[in-house]
Amino acid sequence: MAMTHDIAGAMDSVRERVGRACERAGRDATAVQLIAVSKGQSEAAIRAAYEAGMRVFGENYAQELATKAWALGDLPDLHWRFIGHLQRNKVKIIEGARATVDTVDSVRLAQAISVRATARAMDVDVLIQVNVGGEAQKSGCTPDGVPRLVEAVRALPGVTLRGLMTVAPHLEDVEATRPFFASLRTLAEANGLSELSMGMTHDLEQAVAEGATMIRIGTAIFGPRSPATR
Repeated sequence: MAMTHDIAGAMDSVRERVGRACERAGRDATAVQLIAVSKGQSEAAIRAAYEAGMRVFGENYAQELATKAWALGDLPDLHWRFIGHLQRNKVKIIEGARATVDTVDSVRLAQAISVRATARAMDVDVLIQVNVGGEAQKSGCTPDGVPRLVEAVRALPGVTLRGLMTVAPHLEDVEATRPFFASLRTLAEANGLSELSMGMTHDLEQAVAEGATMIRIGTAIFGPRSPATR
């Protein structure tokens, strides 16, 4: 498949945006990790991003992640993060990818990950997904439910809790997303967590200003997805 989109150039542009955002916020750009959201992208596109220096990729669907992890198993140091809603009966599908699960939103899901991890002598890093905007169409635990879920996940074997993740409301006034990111940062600080996965192509500057340690970038790296993969 011929590549018509300049992925390497797009990655440079994203890095420049992150660098400028970090400079404005008085932060070190190396403190913000880029996650390339490769949902719906081809193996060739992922390889192109890898060749341009990307090592961390985010996938939304269990079977797609498993298929890509197998096909790209020849790439050293490639790390997968599962960033979509994960059903408990799909946990086994992503085992081979050895992915970090960024979307733990219930004790039952965390328990399912723990059971399979301990059975295979693995340790799985996870983030708790928080629905900071209270949007009915989005997954994630409520902000009020974070302390209880943090306590439960920390007690499970085979699972290591690293931080929190959120998808902020998509607002026309992008500056209005900042309070949502700030609330996630406050929750993380209150619960002794250091990693904050927040911010995407349209609102990465606001997320960086509020302390994001990971930002999930799809469109700005790979270009618009075809309608069939959105």
